[in-house]
Amino acid sequence: MTENRTYTYLNPKVALMGAGCVKEIGRHAKDFGATKALIVSGKSRHGEELARDIYYILEDAGLEATIFAGADPNPTDISVMEGADIYRKEDCNMIIAVGGGSPMDCAKAVGIIVYNGEMINDYEGVGKVTKGIPPLITVNTTAGTASEMTSFTIITDTDRHIKMAIVDPRITPDIAVNDPELMVSMPPALTAATGMDALTHAVEAYVSTMATPTTDAAAIKAIELITKYLPEAVAHGEDVRTRDMMAHAEYLAGIAFNNASLGYVHSMAHQLGGFYNLPHGVCNAILLPYVEMYNKQVCPERFSDIAKAMGEKVEGLSPDKAADKAIDAIKKLAADIGIPSGLKELGAREEDLELLAENAMQDICRLTNPRELSKEDIVEIYRKAM
Repeated sequence: MTENRTYTYLNPKVALMGAGCVKEIGRHAKDFGATKALIVSGKSRHGEELARDIYYILEDAGLEATIFAGADPNPTDISVMEGADIYRKEDCNMIIAVGGGSPMDCAKAVGIIVYNGEMINDYEGVGKVTKGIPPLITVNTTAGTASEMTSFTIITDTDRHIKMAIVDPRITPDIAVNDPELMVSMPPALTAATGMDALTHAVEAYVSTMATPTTDAAAIKAIELITKYLPEAVAHGEDVRTRDMMAHAEYLAGIAFNNASLGYVHSMAHQLGGFYNLPHGVCNAILLPYVEMYNKQVCPERFSDIAKAMGEKVEGLSPDKAADKAIDAIKKLAADIGIPSGLKELGAREEDLELLAENAMQDICRLTNPRELSKEDIVEIYRKAM
């Protein structure tokens, strides 16, 4: 932290946690004065089923709704504009997103267009959403992205094949819902990927140049919980208490990065997702140890703290040796829960690395990385992660 600087902390007005809490959204929607909601979900059959469940909860509360089951796994500018058209045609006056990060990011972007107009590409960057968004409730069914509570939305530009980061306090959801009963159906691979996404949020926030004691506390507790409960959630996904602990962990990681921001892991992962349409959490998980091998050289004490939070014995070790323990622990956790060993396994190609690196250097998440990286550094990190 530096002196003479104001720190602003952005979080939803209300967060509902615990088994069965999703049943309360009808009451909260009525508190907004809403009469008809646009329910945004993923394109899958599971996404449509979740949307119908929300529809019936709203119906029981005396509210109307229409379903837009159109969020791509990596939400695109095209799907955002489709959702905005439906919102207007159906005369909606609030939005409810249900699912993982994709429908929540799509819902935020739909809200931007509804209130601000133009194309979603016009809002790439920080602080460009001048008129806010409609009332937004986000119902999270994964324990990873924290999109249910952040001021970030990540949308794929289908012309440029990149992921655009749109960051603005005006798009922070009003009510974030984390009901662990909605998470028990997550398959092991998705549980692993989203859990490692949450770990990446916590680690990048902890070593961010904007880290504060407040974000540090959230990040370290998130790392402790993820280390303990993520393997259990992958192995025993039906256990509601384990899912609840992971929901708390990912929410804490969200508090950390929503206020301290991220780093080059996300800048680089965004390019892989946009270029190859790859799952974000898996890209983060593979890249995380390789990026942090560079970062630990400038803040080894921070990585020593991460090692302790992951249960590593670091007493008597130099900061550098303790930092190495953190990197090893991240690799071991990823391997134990079945994360792919490298980017080549996902279909990444050596000939694309220069372009991916160029695009990563334009991504706003890089701005709070603890160490400046060159294009050559980024290419080398991609290569090591192959």
